[in-house]
Amino acid sequence: MPQADFAYAQLGRTPAFSAGVHAPSSVTRAQIADAAEAAGFALIDFDLMAELETPPPALPAEILLVDCPDDEAASLAALIQLDMRAASGGVRLIVSTTLDSLDSVFACLDQSGAEVLVQPTTGERVIALARALIKVPRMTVRDLDEADRLTLLRLTEQVGQIAAQLDRLSSGEGLAFRLESPAIEYNQQDERPLIRTPRAPLPDPRLVRRIIRQRQLRAQFLSGELFADPAWDILLDLTAARAEHTRVSVTSLCIASGVPATTALRWIGQMVDAGLLERVEDDSDRRRAFIQLSDRTAEAMARYFAELGKEGLSLV
Repeated sequence: MPQADFAYAQLGRTPAFSAGVHAPSSVTRAQIADAAEAAGFALIDFDLMAELETPPPALPAEILLVDCPDDEAASLAALIQLDMRAASGGVRLIVSTTLDSLDSVFACLDQSGAEVLVQPTTGERVIALARALIKVPRMTVRDLDEADRLTLLRLTEQVGQIAAQLDRLSSGEGLAFRLESPAIEYNQQDERPLIRTPRAPLPDPRLVRRIIRQRQLRAQFLSGELFADPAWDILLDLTAARAEHTRVSVTSLCIASGVPATTALRWIGQMVDAGLLERVEDDSDRRRAFIQLSDRTAEAMARYFAELGKEGLSLV
């Protein structure tokens, strides 16, 4: 299929990389083309529905951009097939969708590590292309724009810091509590049984919901950007849900994060990779998937709230 040159001929340079693209809307394809041009990619068109053919055609590139704005059954079935083929072939997927279709689309992408974007801007597409490029082992990473590099590094570092903080809690560093029981000196003449320190219970979900409401209330009087902390808002919402024995959809969690859905999905993906969160499939409905705290994170949150209650510290 012909490659789009996006005025590279006029600029006197050749795109450094190629990416496959499927976009039902010509407007969306033009937006993807703008992002591809900015990132140094040429596009090769392919048909997502061809994934339902037997056998399907060869994938056109090692990075594929797919726009799936609705949750029609045929489109979702094709997306599932593409996800499996991308996973087996080391192909990186970037899938854009709408907030209404997010849960269905997200549920289809459980194998390839696809990056999901919700009604993304050109800048968000460029960042996604850069991230995908880094993860393709057979490609050489080009020099990123400094702003893009800082964005990627900041996100990775922040999630890494959260994971490291939880690890410190588990080893007793930092705060005056730990996830595991403290070491007990054992005297062979002491016949008392060793007793492990009981785990802290999860906090009352009504308390957590009140904290969430207080955090949201600030945005009514001051710019929400001043207090943007999506990782903490995600952890609070999932802590409340775990205490309530309820499951949280990815769409609901994006809303709870207080940041744009694409940004929230990036945080969720990073936190899953770091072992802070877990993806849980819905056994009764293939079109749904949920996000929950990992056991390690749930215990860390329980100890955190227990410490706040013990010290009488502010809960906001």
